[in-house]
Amino acid sequence: MALSVILFVLCAAAIYLSCEYFVNGVEWVGRRFGIGATATGTVLAAFGTALPESAVTFVAVVFGRNTAQKEIGVGAAVGGPLVLSTISYAVVGIVLWSSRHKFRRANSDLQLDTRRLSSDQAWFLLIFVLALALGLVSFPSKRWLGILLFGAYALYVWREVTAGHGKEHDDERLEPLNFRPRDPDPSLAWASLQTLAALLVIAVASHTFVGQLENIGTHLGVSPQLVALILSPVATELPETLNAVIWVRQGRERLALANISGAMMIQATVPAGLGVLFTTWRFGPPVVIAASTATAAVIFLWLMFRRERVSGVSLVPLGLLYVLFAIAVAIR
Repeated sequence: MALSVILFVLCAAAIYLSCEYFVNGVEWVGRRFGIGATATGTVLAAFGTALPESAVTFVAVVFGRNTAQKEIGVGAAVGGPLVLSTISYAVVGIVLWSSRHKFRRANSDLQLDTRRLSSDQAWFLLIFVLALALGLVSFPSKRWLGILLFGAYALYVWREVTAGHGKEHDDERLEPLNFRPRDPDPSLAWASLQTLAALLVIAVASHTFVGQLENIGTHLGVSPQLVALILSPVATELPETLNAVIWVRQGRERLALANISGAMMIQATVPAGLGVLFTTWRFGPPVVIAASTATAAVIFLWLMFRRERVSGVSLVPLGLLYVLFAIAVAIR
């Protein structure tokens, strides 16, 4: 138990430090490719940090030897969007609120593209509701609809990359690349090397982090099913959350929220598509509760962004939805 706690803390520290290098590197990669700041967060950063969780889902649903292992993959595919739409946004809200004096900005001065963020939430809601509906029914050709989810993500990426291509970077000064601190204009090769190295450390540390979390849960008497549905998604989405925290602390909330929004789109399409293709994709009550909670959170976010009423304080209550979900699943 003591060793698990020590490894848990060390892995959390390693993930945070690696995220510092990752966000720094991916910004330079986006600059070298001429991709806008928002697209850098929604596509490049989100894809990189979501890759480890997607790989876990892929292994579980494709190579799982029994139904229980495949169900873990299904739970992860739903648990990821739930955590991102509740805890991650709530954490960003807390950091936004606590940093308001540092940057001397009022809530109305937040640097956000609310129209684009509301559009992202609408896209996610449409796709996620489809995935939820598929989890409630069975018919012979259902598994092939998983391909549509992959197509939806490809369309989303094309839309993000081509919208305002390259314009958002013109007035932004980036921090020096950590691998080349004295180089004012590092090459794509160095930026890519730093980004991939940081991503590798994040993947290894996150895998160990989740394992130690499961060990601690076992020692505390928490059932594996509850750990897989309630605790593990919190751990696997830690890189996305920390990326957002780092960007908010730099006064770049546009990138922070874009990163979470993009990660949600990946979780709603790639892992879900794998689940539809390689499992029965039928939801039990806990997964239905998780999906319903995530849907409620996204509707709340969509309304907030659409009305342009976004502040640190307004994002914090989303965390309560996750608490209610955890209580509902634990007591059933």
